[in-house]
Amino acid sequence: MAEDWRNGGFALYVHWPFCAAKCPYCDFNSHVVSRISHDDWRDAYLREIARCARQTQGRVLTSIFFGGGTPSLMEPETVSAVVDAAKSAWHASNSLEITLEANPTSVDFERFEGFARAGVNRLSLGVQALNDADLTRLGRLHSVKEAMKAWDIANSVFPRTSLDLIYARQHQTADDWNAELRTALALKPSHLSLYQLTIEPGTAFGDRHARGRLGGLPSEDLGADLWQITQDQCEAAGLNAYETSNHAVNGLESQHNLVYWRYGDYVGIGPGAHGRVTTPAGRLATVAERQPGKWLSHVDGKGSAETVSPLSADEQADEMLMMGLRLSEGIDMNRYQALKGRPLREEALRDLGELGLIWTEGARMGATETGRPLLNSLLRELI
Repeated sequence: MAEDWRNGGFALYVHWPFCAAKCPYCDFNSHVVSRISHDDWRDAYLREIARCARQTQGRVLTSIFFGGGTPSLMEPETVSAVVDAAKSAWHASNSLEITLEANPTSVDFERFEGFARAGVNRLSLGVQALNDADLTRLGRLHSVKEAMKAWDIANSVFPRTSLDLIYARQHQTADDWNAELRTALALKPSHLSLYQLTIEPGTAFGDRHARGRLGGLPSEDLGADLWQITQDQCEAAGLNAYETSNHAVNGLESQHNLVYWRYGDYVGIGPGAHGRVTTPAGRLATVAERQPGKWLSHVDGKGSAETVSPLSADEQADEMLMMGLRLSEGIDMNRYQALKGRPLREEALRDLGELGLIWTEGARMGATETGRPLLNSLLRELI
């Protein structure tokens, strides 16, 4: 299955590990520092692109994604250099999607035009909440007023935009979320990423929760109600739930994330970045050194900042199923069987279908709207 990556496409992920402040819910690899040498980081990214390109020659690049951290703190010149290097290293698709995550603060949106000139054609704006009290509670540095201003500017600069919100927040009621989501949909977004707040170990929220000092979290029943409100409102507004937490107008889905969920190949560069790369020797899982200083020193020394692990066909099949079930389009069961060496369990397919938790159509299978909140249970039954 050396060419199996073609089923999902090929993408580049660039991780910028720095933030102006660490949000208490965030478990991403992000760091607050007093000084950043942008020249050193630009050179390191370019060196990593050249190294990765030698392993992935002949690929057609469908997406570049700048994530973090807060990549809108990057210099536009760095973004431009990375985009140019990527286009030189691989064959760029005619519809190459280049996304950059941004926070709606004045420091960030003053750079928007520079990012557009650098080639960014899709901006993902991390608003997270549309009331100031919750923004403060979430550790965000912007206000609702700044968020609205940033959204207007982003839509005047970039051909495509996406809005991120977190729900199931502390003390949030169904009526609260109903009203907030209506406000967001009134902005006419073509893409919404809507995530339930999760309390992760190692975060400030995780520490508070472990000490019993994080009150107001929703019950399981309320969480289910908030999820259903999300599905109903977005569908009514013409934003289809093409993935468990992502909604878009048809044709404006995130091409980068589709590479992940369709189990394509992607190169990850930057501290803590993950990758999945198919080589003549097989499919490899890569993960970069998380600590920014160590990562930079490894790359500056022209060494490897990655740990590389081969993936068995069995592991690939299970990963493909886990990712693909998140999509409304589901998975190709023939592809799963080719990797796994055996088909999905017929008994499980029949039982889950009778319960209305999955659908099947020819060789394709996916989770129904009823089954989507139960993905972990579906996986246990199917594998």
